Amino acid sequence: MKISTLFTVGLAASVHAQVEMDRLMRLKTDHWNSMRAQGVFNRYDNARLGATAPVPCVNGKSGPYSCDKVDMLSFLSHSQMGSSTKEGNDIWGWTSPDGREFGAVGQTDGTAFVEIDKTGTLKYVGRLPTQTVSSPWHDMKVVNGYVYIGSEARDHGLQVFDMRKLLSVKGAPKTFSIQNDLTAWYRGFGSSHNIVAHEEKNMIYAVGTSRSSSCKGGLFMLDVSVPANPTSPGCVSSDGYVHDAQCVVYNGPDTQYLGKEICFNYNEDTLTIVDVTNKQSPRQISRTPYAGSAYTHQGWLTSSTDMTFLLLDDELDEQDGTGIAANGRTTTYIFNITTLAAPRHTGIYQSPVKSIDHNQYVKAGLSYQSNYNSGLRIVDVRSVEADPTGTGFKQVGFFDVHPEDDAQGGVVEFSGSWS
Repeated sequence: MKISTLFTVGLAASVHAQVEMDRLMRLKTDHWNSMRAQGVFNRYDNARLGATAPVPCVNGKSGPYSCDKVDMLSFLSHSQMGSSTKEGNDIWGWTSPDGREFGAVGQTDGTAFVEIDKTGTLKYVGRLPTQTVSSPWHDMKVVNGYVYIGSEARDHGLQVFDMRKLLSVKGAPKTFSIQNDLTAWYRGFGSSHNIVAHEEKNMIYAVGTSRSSSCKGGLFMLDVSVPANPTSPGCVSSDGYVHDAQCVVYNGPDTQYLGKEICFNYNEDTLTIVDVTNKQSPRQISRTPYAGSAYTHQGWLTSSTDMTFLLLDDELDEQDGTGIAANGRTTTYIFNITTLAAPRHTGIYQSPVKSIDHNQYVKAGLSYQSNYNSGLRIVDVRSVEADPTGTGFKQVGFFDVHPEDDAQGGVVEFSGSWS
């Protein structure tokens, strides 16, 4: 009876999560379709063509953009990066062995590649078209110079592209061939929502694949030690669909897991922690809901050395007005993960402005948050050990990407930046 009851509860939770994901994607596509119908993407692309010189942040403005301590060094529109749809999504980067820096810029119709020179100037180098059809969702990560690209596009699979090919591009930007220039095209799954990289272990995890597959949209594991031949050693399906994750070799205070491969999964309505050291037999350590949740989206450890706290962002709490996020201000949830089997939600941080959060990454005690219309928000989170409530968190810089809503103190809508 108890087993039956638990199964029923788990199934109900899974169905509810799928409904919420479908609603989230529908909210976005409806908003973007409205923008397309109004010609917004074309207007933005034409009005915000590439900056030919740096525009420093002076008296709170960098050109039309509100800012604080962040300068605009360069800008390229999506049409200048070869996109016919003029719409972007995610982004990641790679530094070559000789120090050259490149960005892989997700677009509806493929991936653009740019080089960032020592002055911060962007140069469009080339692009890789989408593998099948266009989709608003592309995601990519880099392991050892290879970029792994997934998409919600039907039957897209995983593109594997060697970014070292960019080093030899001279003159005009090059459009790379999906037939001849890929290192591999992995077709063990069709669509995916996000790509997670664990560089230290040569692992890629595709998340948000089909819920109807045996993996149930969970962590689809890929060993990419040989980039030309990715192989799947296993899958994490115990808690169903994973929206995003961070995977590490654990060196935190929970000594029983020292040296283990641990993934912190953001599972639509929970923080779910899994030991994936044994790829054939991963073990779920904990599954933690939290007050105010609407759609658990992404998060990051506050420190890669002590691993005692993480920050979590929820993509629908501002939209749905749940809990403290009812005021529309971007809300970040703080978790104490000293004991991996029993994470504790200890506090929150709210941005000074209204906006939906998307992705954040923490480096040297600063959380770099990409929050749709309000753009880049840099938050000092070093006080978390002394005060885990978040009271001591402080915004120390920003670059707003949507001047149109500045006078309102921001708006809650799905426009702006993702990463």
